[in-house]
Amino acid sequence: MNRKQFLLLVMICFTVGSYAQNDFGTTKLKIKAPLNTAPVPKKVTPSATAEAPVIKAPDILKNPDAVMPLGSKYQIGETKSFSMEQTNDFINPGDRVRDKLNESISKSLIANGLKEDDSYIRKTDVDFGVIRTKSNYLIVRIRDYGAIDGDLVKASVIYDYKPTVLTNSLLLGPGFDDIRVNLNDGLNYLELEALNRGNLGGNTGNFEIYDQEGKMLISNYWDNIDKGVKSKFTFIKE
Repeated sequence: MNRKQFLLLVMICFTVGSYAQNDFGTTKLKIKAPLNTAPVPKKVTPSATAEAPVIKAPDILKNPDAVMPLGSKYQIGETKSFSMEQTNDFINPGDRVRDKLNESISKSLIANGLKEDDSYIRKTDVDFGVIRTKSNYLIVRIRDYGAIDGDLVKASVIYDYKPTVLTNSLLLGPGFDDIRVNLNDGLNYLELEALNRGNLGGNTGNFEIYDQEGKMLISNYWDNIDKGVKSKFTFIKE
């Protein structure tokens, strides 16, 4: 091997070594991270047009009865209905004692005949039925029933739908007062109207009715009737 061939061989070896160093010295091993297969959560961005709910209080000046709905989450405390009725929360205990005392006194007066029981005042007319007779007239005797307390009555007879006043205002006393009732053939109606309530309660009265022969046809009474209430009788002259 001559000198030229040796130099050529050295240059070839040097060139190959340089390429090998360049390829292997600068190459880097890259290891990729494993792929994340879990879904990435989406980030929710509030809409620019969305608005918070508007809470509008009721106008109590225009609508005093307005209240919040029972199911409203903005309700504070319990909703109670308004009432003008008196409750026991503000009743004076002394009032209860007074009312019981008055009730006891009232019952005592009633039990002793000094006061009529006004809790049973009758508001409707009293019908004492039908009486048949051949008499030309009847005698109606009336007086106060119970304590004498100023009861007044008006007596009227009605025939053929035409009323005739027999006594305009009769004060009932302890004794009987007589009223003569002339009868026409057929139907005759007698009305005894209470003109007031007595000083001790309702209007009360006792009556007896006799025919022209003096025979008693009926005896009865009205008890605790109100002003304007009538005791009614039907007479049939045969």
